[in-house]
Amino acid sequence: MIIRSRLRGLLLGAALVFAPPAAFAAEQAAPVAEIDLSPEQAGRVRAQVVPEAVALIPADFRFVTPGKLTVASVPGHLPFAAYATDTKTSVGAEPDIAQLVADSLGLELELVPVAWADWPLGVTSGKYDAVIHNVTVTEERKDKFDFATYRQDLIGFYVANDSKVLKIDGAPDVAGLKVAVGSGTNQEQILLRWIEENKAAGLPDAQVLYYDDPAVLDLALLSGRIDAYLHPNAVQAFKARREGKTRLVGVFSGGFPETAEIAVATRKGSGIAPAFAAALNAQIASGNYLLALERWGLGAEAVTESRVNPPGLPRK
Repeated sequence: MIIRSRLRGLLLGAALVFAPPAAFAAEQAAPVAEIDLSPEQAGRVRAQVVPEAVALIPADFRFVTPGKLTVASVPGHLPFAAYATDTKTSVGAEPDIAQLVADSLGLELELVPVAWADWPLGVTSGKYDAVIHNVTVTEERKDKFDFATYRQDLIGFYVANDSKVLKIDGAPDVAGLKVAVGSGTNQEQILLRWIEENKAAGLPDAQVLYYDDPAVLDLALLSGRIDAYLHPNAVQAFKARREGKTRLVGVFSGGFPETAEIAVATRKGSGIAPAFAAALNAQIASGNYLLALERWGLGAEAVTESRVNPPGLPRK
């Protein structure tokens, strides 16, 4: 099938080539469509009911509200999710994926905006049927949640357009650079490991800097006070396409050297994850899934299939 072949190509490029693969370069160069922040989301990709997925809903599973799929969403950054113009509706790539799942299961979608710190308790206590918002599968999280994967977890190095840095393939390429990274993140741990590797190899240290304000971070990069920043790729790819001031010079799995995946998170033992995976796999096969990701510039992070509880990032 054409759609599946295209997805395999995207996934292969991301998995094996750490400099920007053609899929990422093409996506960044693609024309930027006007962002629809209306609560109605007329352009959202919709799907038909998938009987095979409905049949996998456990007989004893009780949705928060009968006939609805109640999903926790974390509005904050596009392309993941942000508030619509009504300041109360979540819109973005993650709500679009949630819509495909709900449609496939014959349910009405109910998005509940929450703070990131609140979704774990909300899902385990049964306040939400699931959370669909850039949640990485980890072995620790699998103690409390069941997962159905739907996107690669990727991080990217971004530089200013006029930077002399052309690619970052690994530890030696950050030697001597000033690199910004989020504190306490997976990408910080990767960068710190690389610095130790470079020290052992007799290479210059990289200077690690932290910025809480995205606007200050952007100014530091564009003014040359830092050489690069390492960040979740989806957010920065979206910004690069919209603003045209930065470019990608290296992309890695968020758990490098381990492979990391983003997934729908559900209450442990609820039995609903296989139904979600079946819904997602039906939409991958139909092409709706890729259309939904490409609407927000995330086509290069597509997966070829949704998996239930795959190996997650190792315990710390």
